[in-house]
Order: sequence, then structure tokens, then C-alpha cells
Amino acid sequence: MLKFVFWALLALNAVLFAYGRGYLGTPAGSEREPARLKNQLATERIALLSETEAKTLAESTKPAQEAPAEPASPAPAPAAALLACVQAGPFASGELRRFESRVARLDLGERQSRISVPFQEVSSYMVYLPPAGGKEGADKRSAELKERGVDNFFVMQGESPMKYAISLGVFKTEAAAQTQAAALGRQGVRGVRILPRGPQGTRTAYQFRNIDAGTRTRIAAIAGGQLRDCP
Repeated sequence: MLKFVFWALLALNAVLFAYGRGYLGTPAGSEREPARLKNQLATERIALLSETEAKTLAESTKPAQEAPAEPASPAPAPAAALLACVQAGPFASGELRRFESRVARLDLGERQSRISVPFQEVSSYMVYLPPAGGKEGADKRSAELKERGVDNFFVMQGESPMKYAISLGVFKTEAAAQTQAAALGRQGVRGVRILPRGPQGTRTAYQFRNIDAGTRTRIAAIAGGQLRDCP
């Protein structure tokens, strides 16, 4: 037994001695410094970098920064509000030709339509007191007018809405009728009105639909101000 232990220790010491001398080879990564330098490849191409060069190299190897996101496109402007319907006119024959030739340049297509509307050809203006209280009311108002020094009047007859109205004069122009109404007011006559008179007929007007405010302004300029919302 002692002999076995002796020979085992002797063999172990021999193995350790051979390993230390390198007779059994050298494991990877355990070379000593001279051997490690000897085993390096292309050592003549190795160069030491200065601190500045090292910083430059480090900066160049950083991953490229992400490009800043493009700003979001602004929201589209809301569409201009469209006007439901406006009407130009009515026009006399001469005015109508001029209007049509100029508005055609706007190229409005189906957004415009030509219509006929009732129109009164005013030839005079009547200053009057409207009917009130039938014949008795007319007689009473006539007496009051005489008391205020008004003698030029006429009680209207006939079957019409103006029966028992009192006419105080008929004038060619509206300005003359307004002058007469003002004079009667200074005499103490109240409730005086002015009524345009003349034959009823028709004239041509134009209606425009679904147009914007800018187009409305251009039409108004062409129509000479004769533009309003559709009735």
C-alpha cells in the first residue's frame, strides 16, 4: 500500500514538472508575453493613436442620429361658406343686355337661372290718407283737413282696397311727393303715406345659387347694387 502511494506521488510530481516545462504543450490564452507578441500577426501595422485621434474615431463610429421628424402638414383651410341663393334685378331691356354680357364672364353655368318677376312701371306717386272707418271715417277726416286749411283732396270711390282713402295729390317724382307729405305734416296732418302708381308688368331677374362671398361681390358690382337674397 505504501509503495502504491509512493509511486502515485512520484508520477504526479513528474506530470507537474513536465507541464511546468512546457513539455505537454501550452493551453490557448496562457502564453507568456514574449510568446504572445511573437504569435501576433502583422505587428508592423499596429499604430498607437493620440487622444485627439481616438476621440475623432469614436465620434465617427457613433450611429447616425435619427433625422428630425418633419413637421405635420397644416390642416387644410375650411371650405368657404356658400350662399344658398341671391337674386339680381329686375332689369329693364337695356340693363338686361349689359348685365348678361358681363355676368357671362363669370362662367357660373347651372348655378344661375333666368326668371320673370312682377314689376310695376311707376309713372307717378300719390300722397294719401289710407281708408279708415268707411264713409263715416272719410267724412270725418275730410272735415279735419278743412279745419287745418287743406282744401286740395279727393275721397276715392270704386270697389277697391283704396275705397274711401283720401288722395292729397299726385306727383311725377317721388321727391315731389315727399315734399308734399312733409308740408302736410307741418300743418298737423298725421298718417300721410306715398303710393307709387303705374301699370303692372314683368321684368327679367337672375338667381344665383351656391356661390361664395367673392362671387356675390362681383355680381353685385355688375348688377349696380340690384342684388338681394332670393324671396
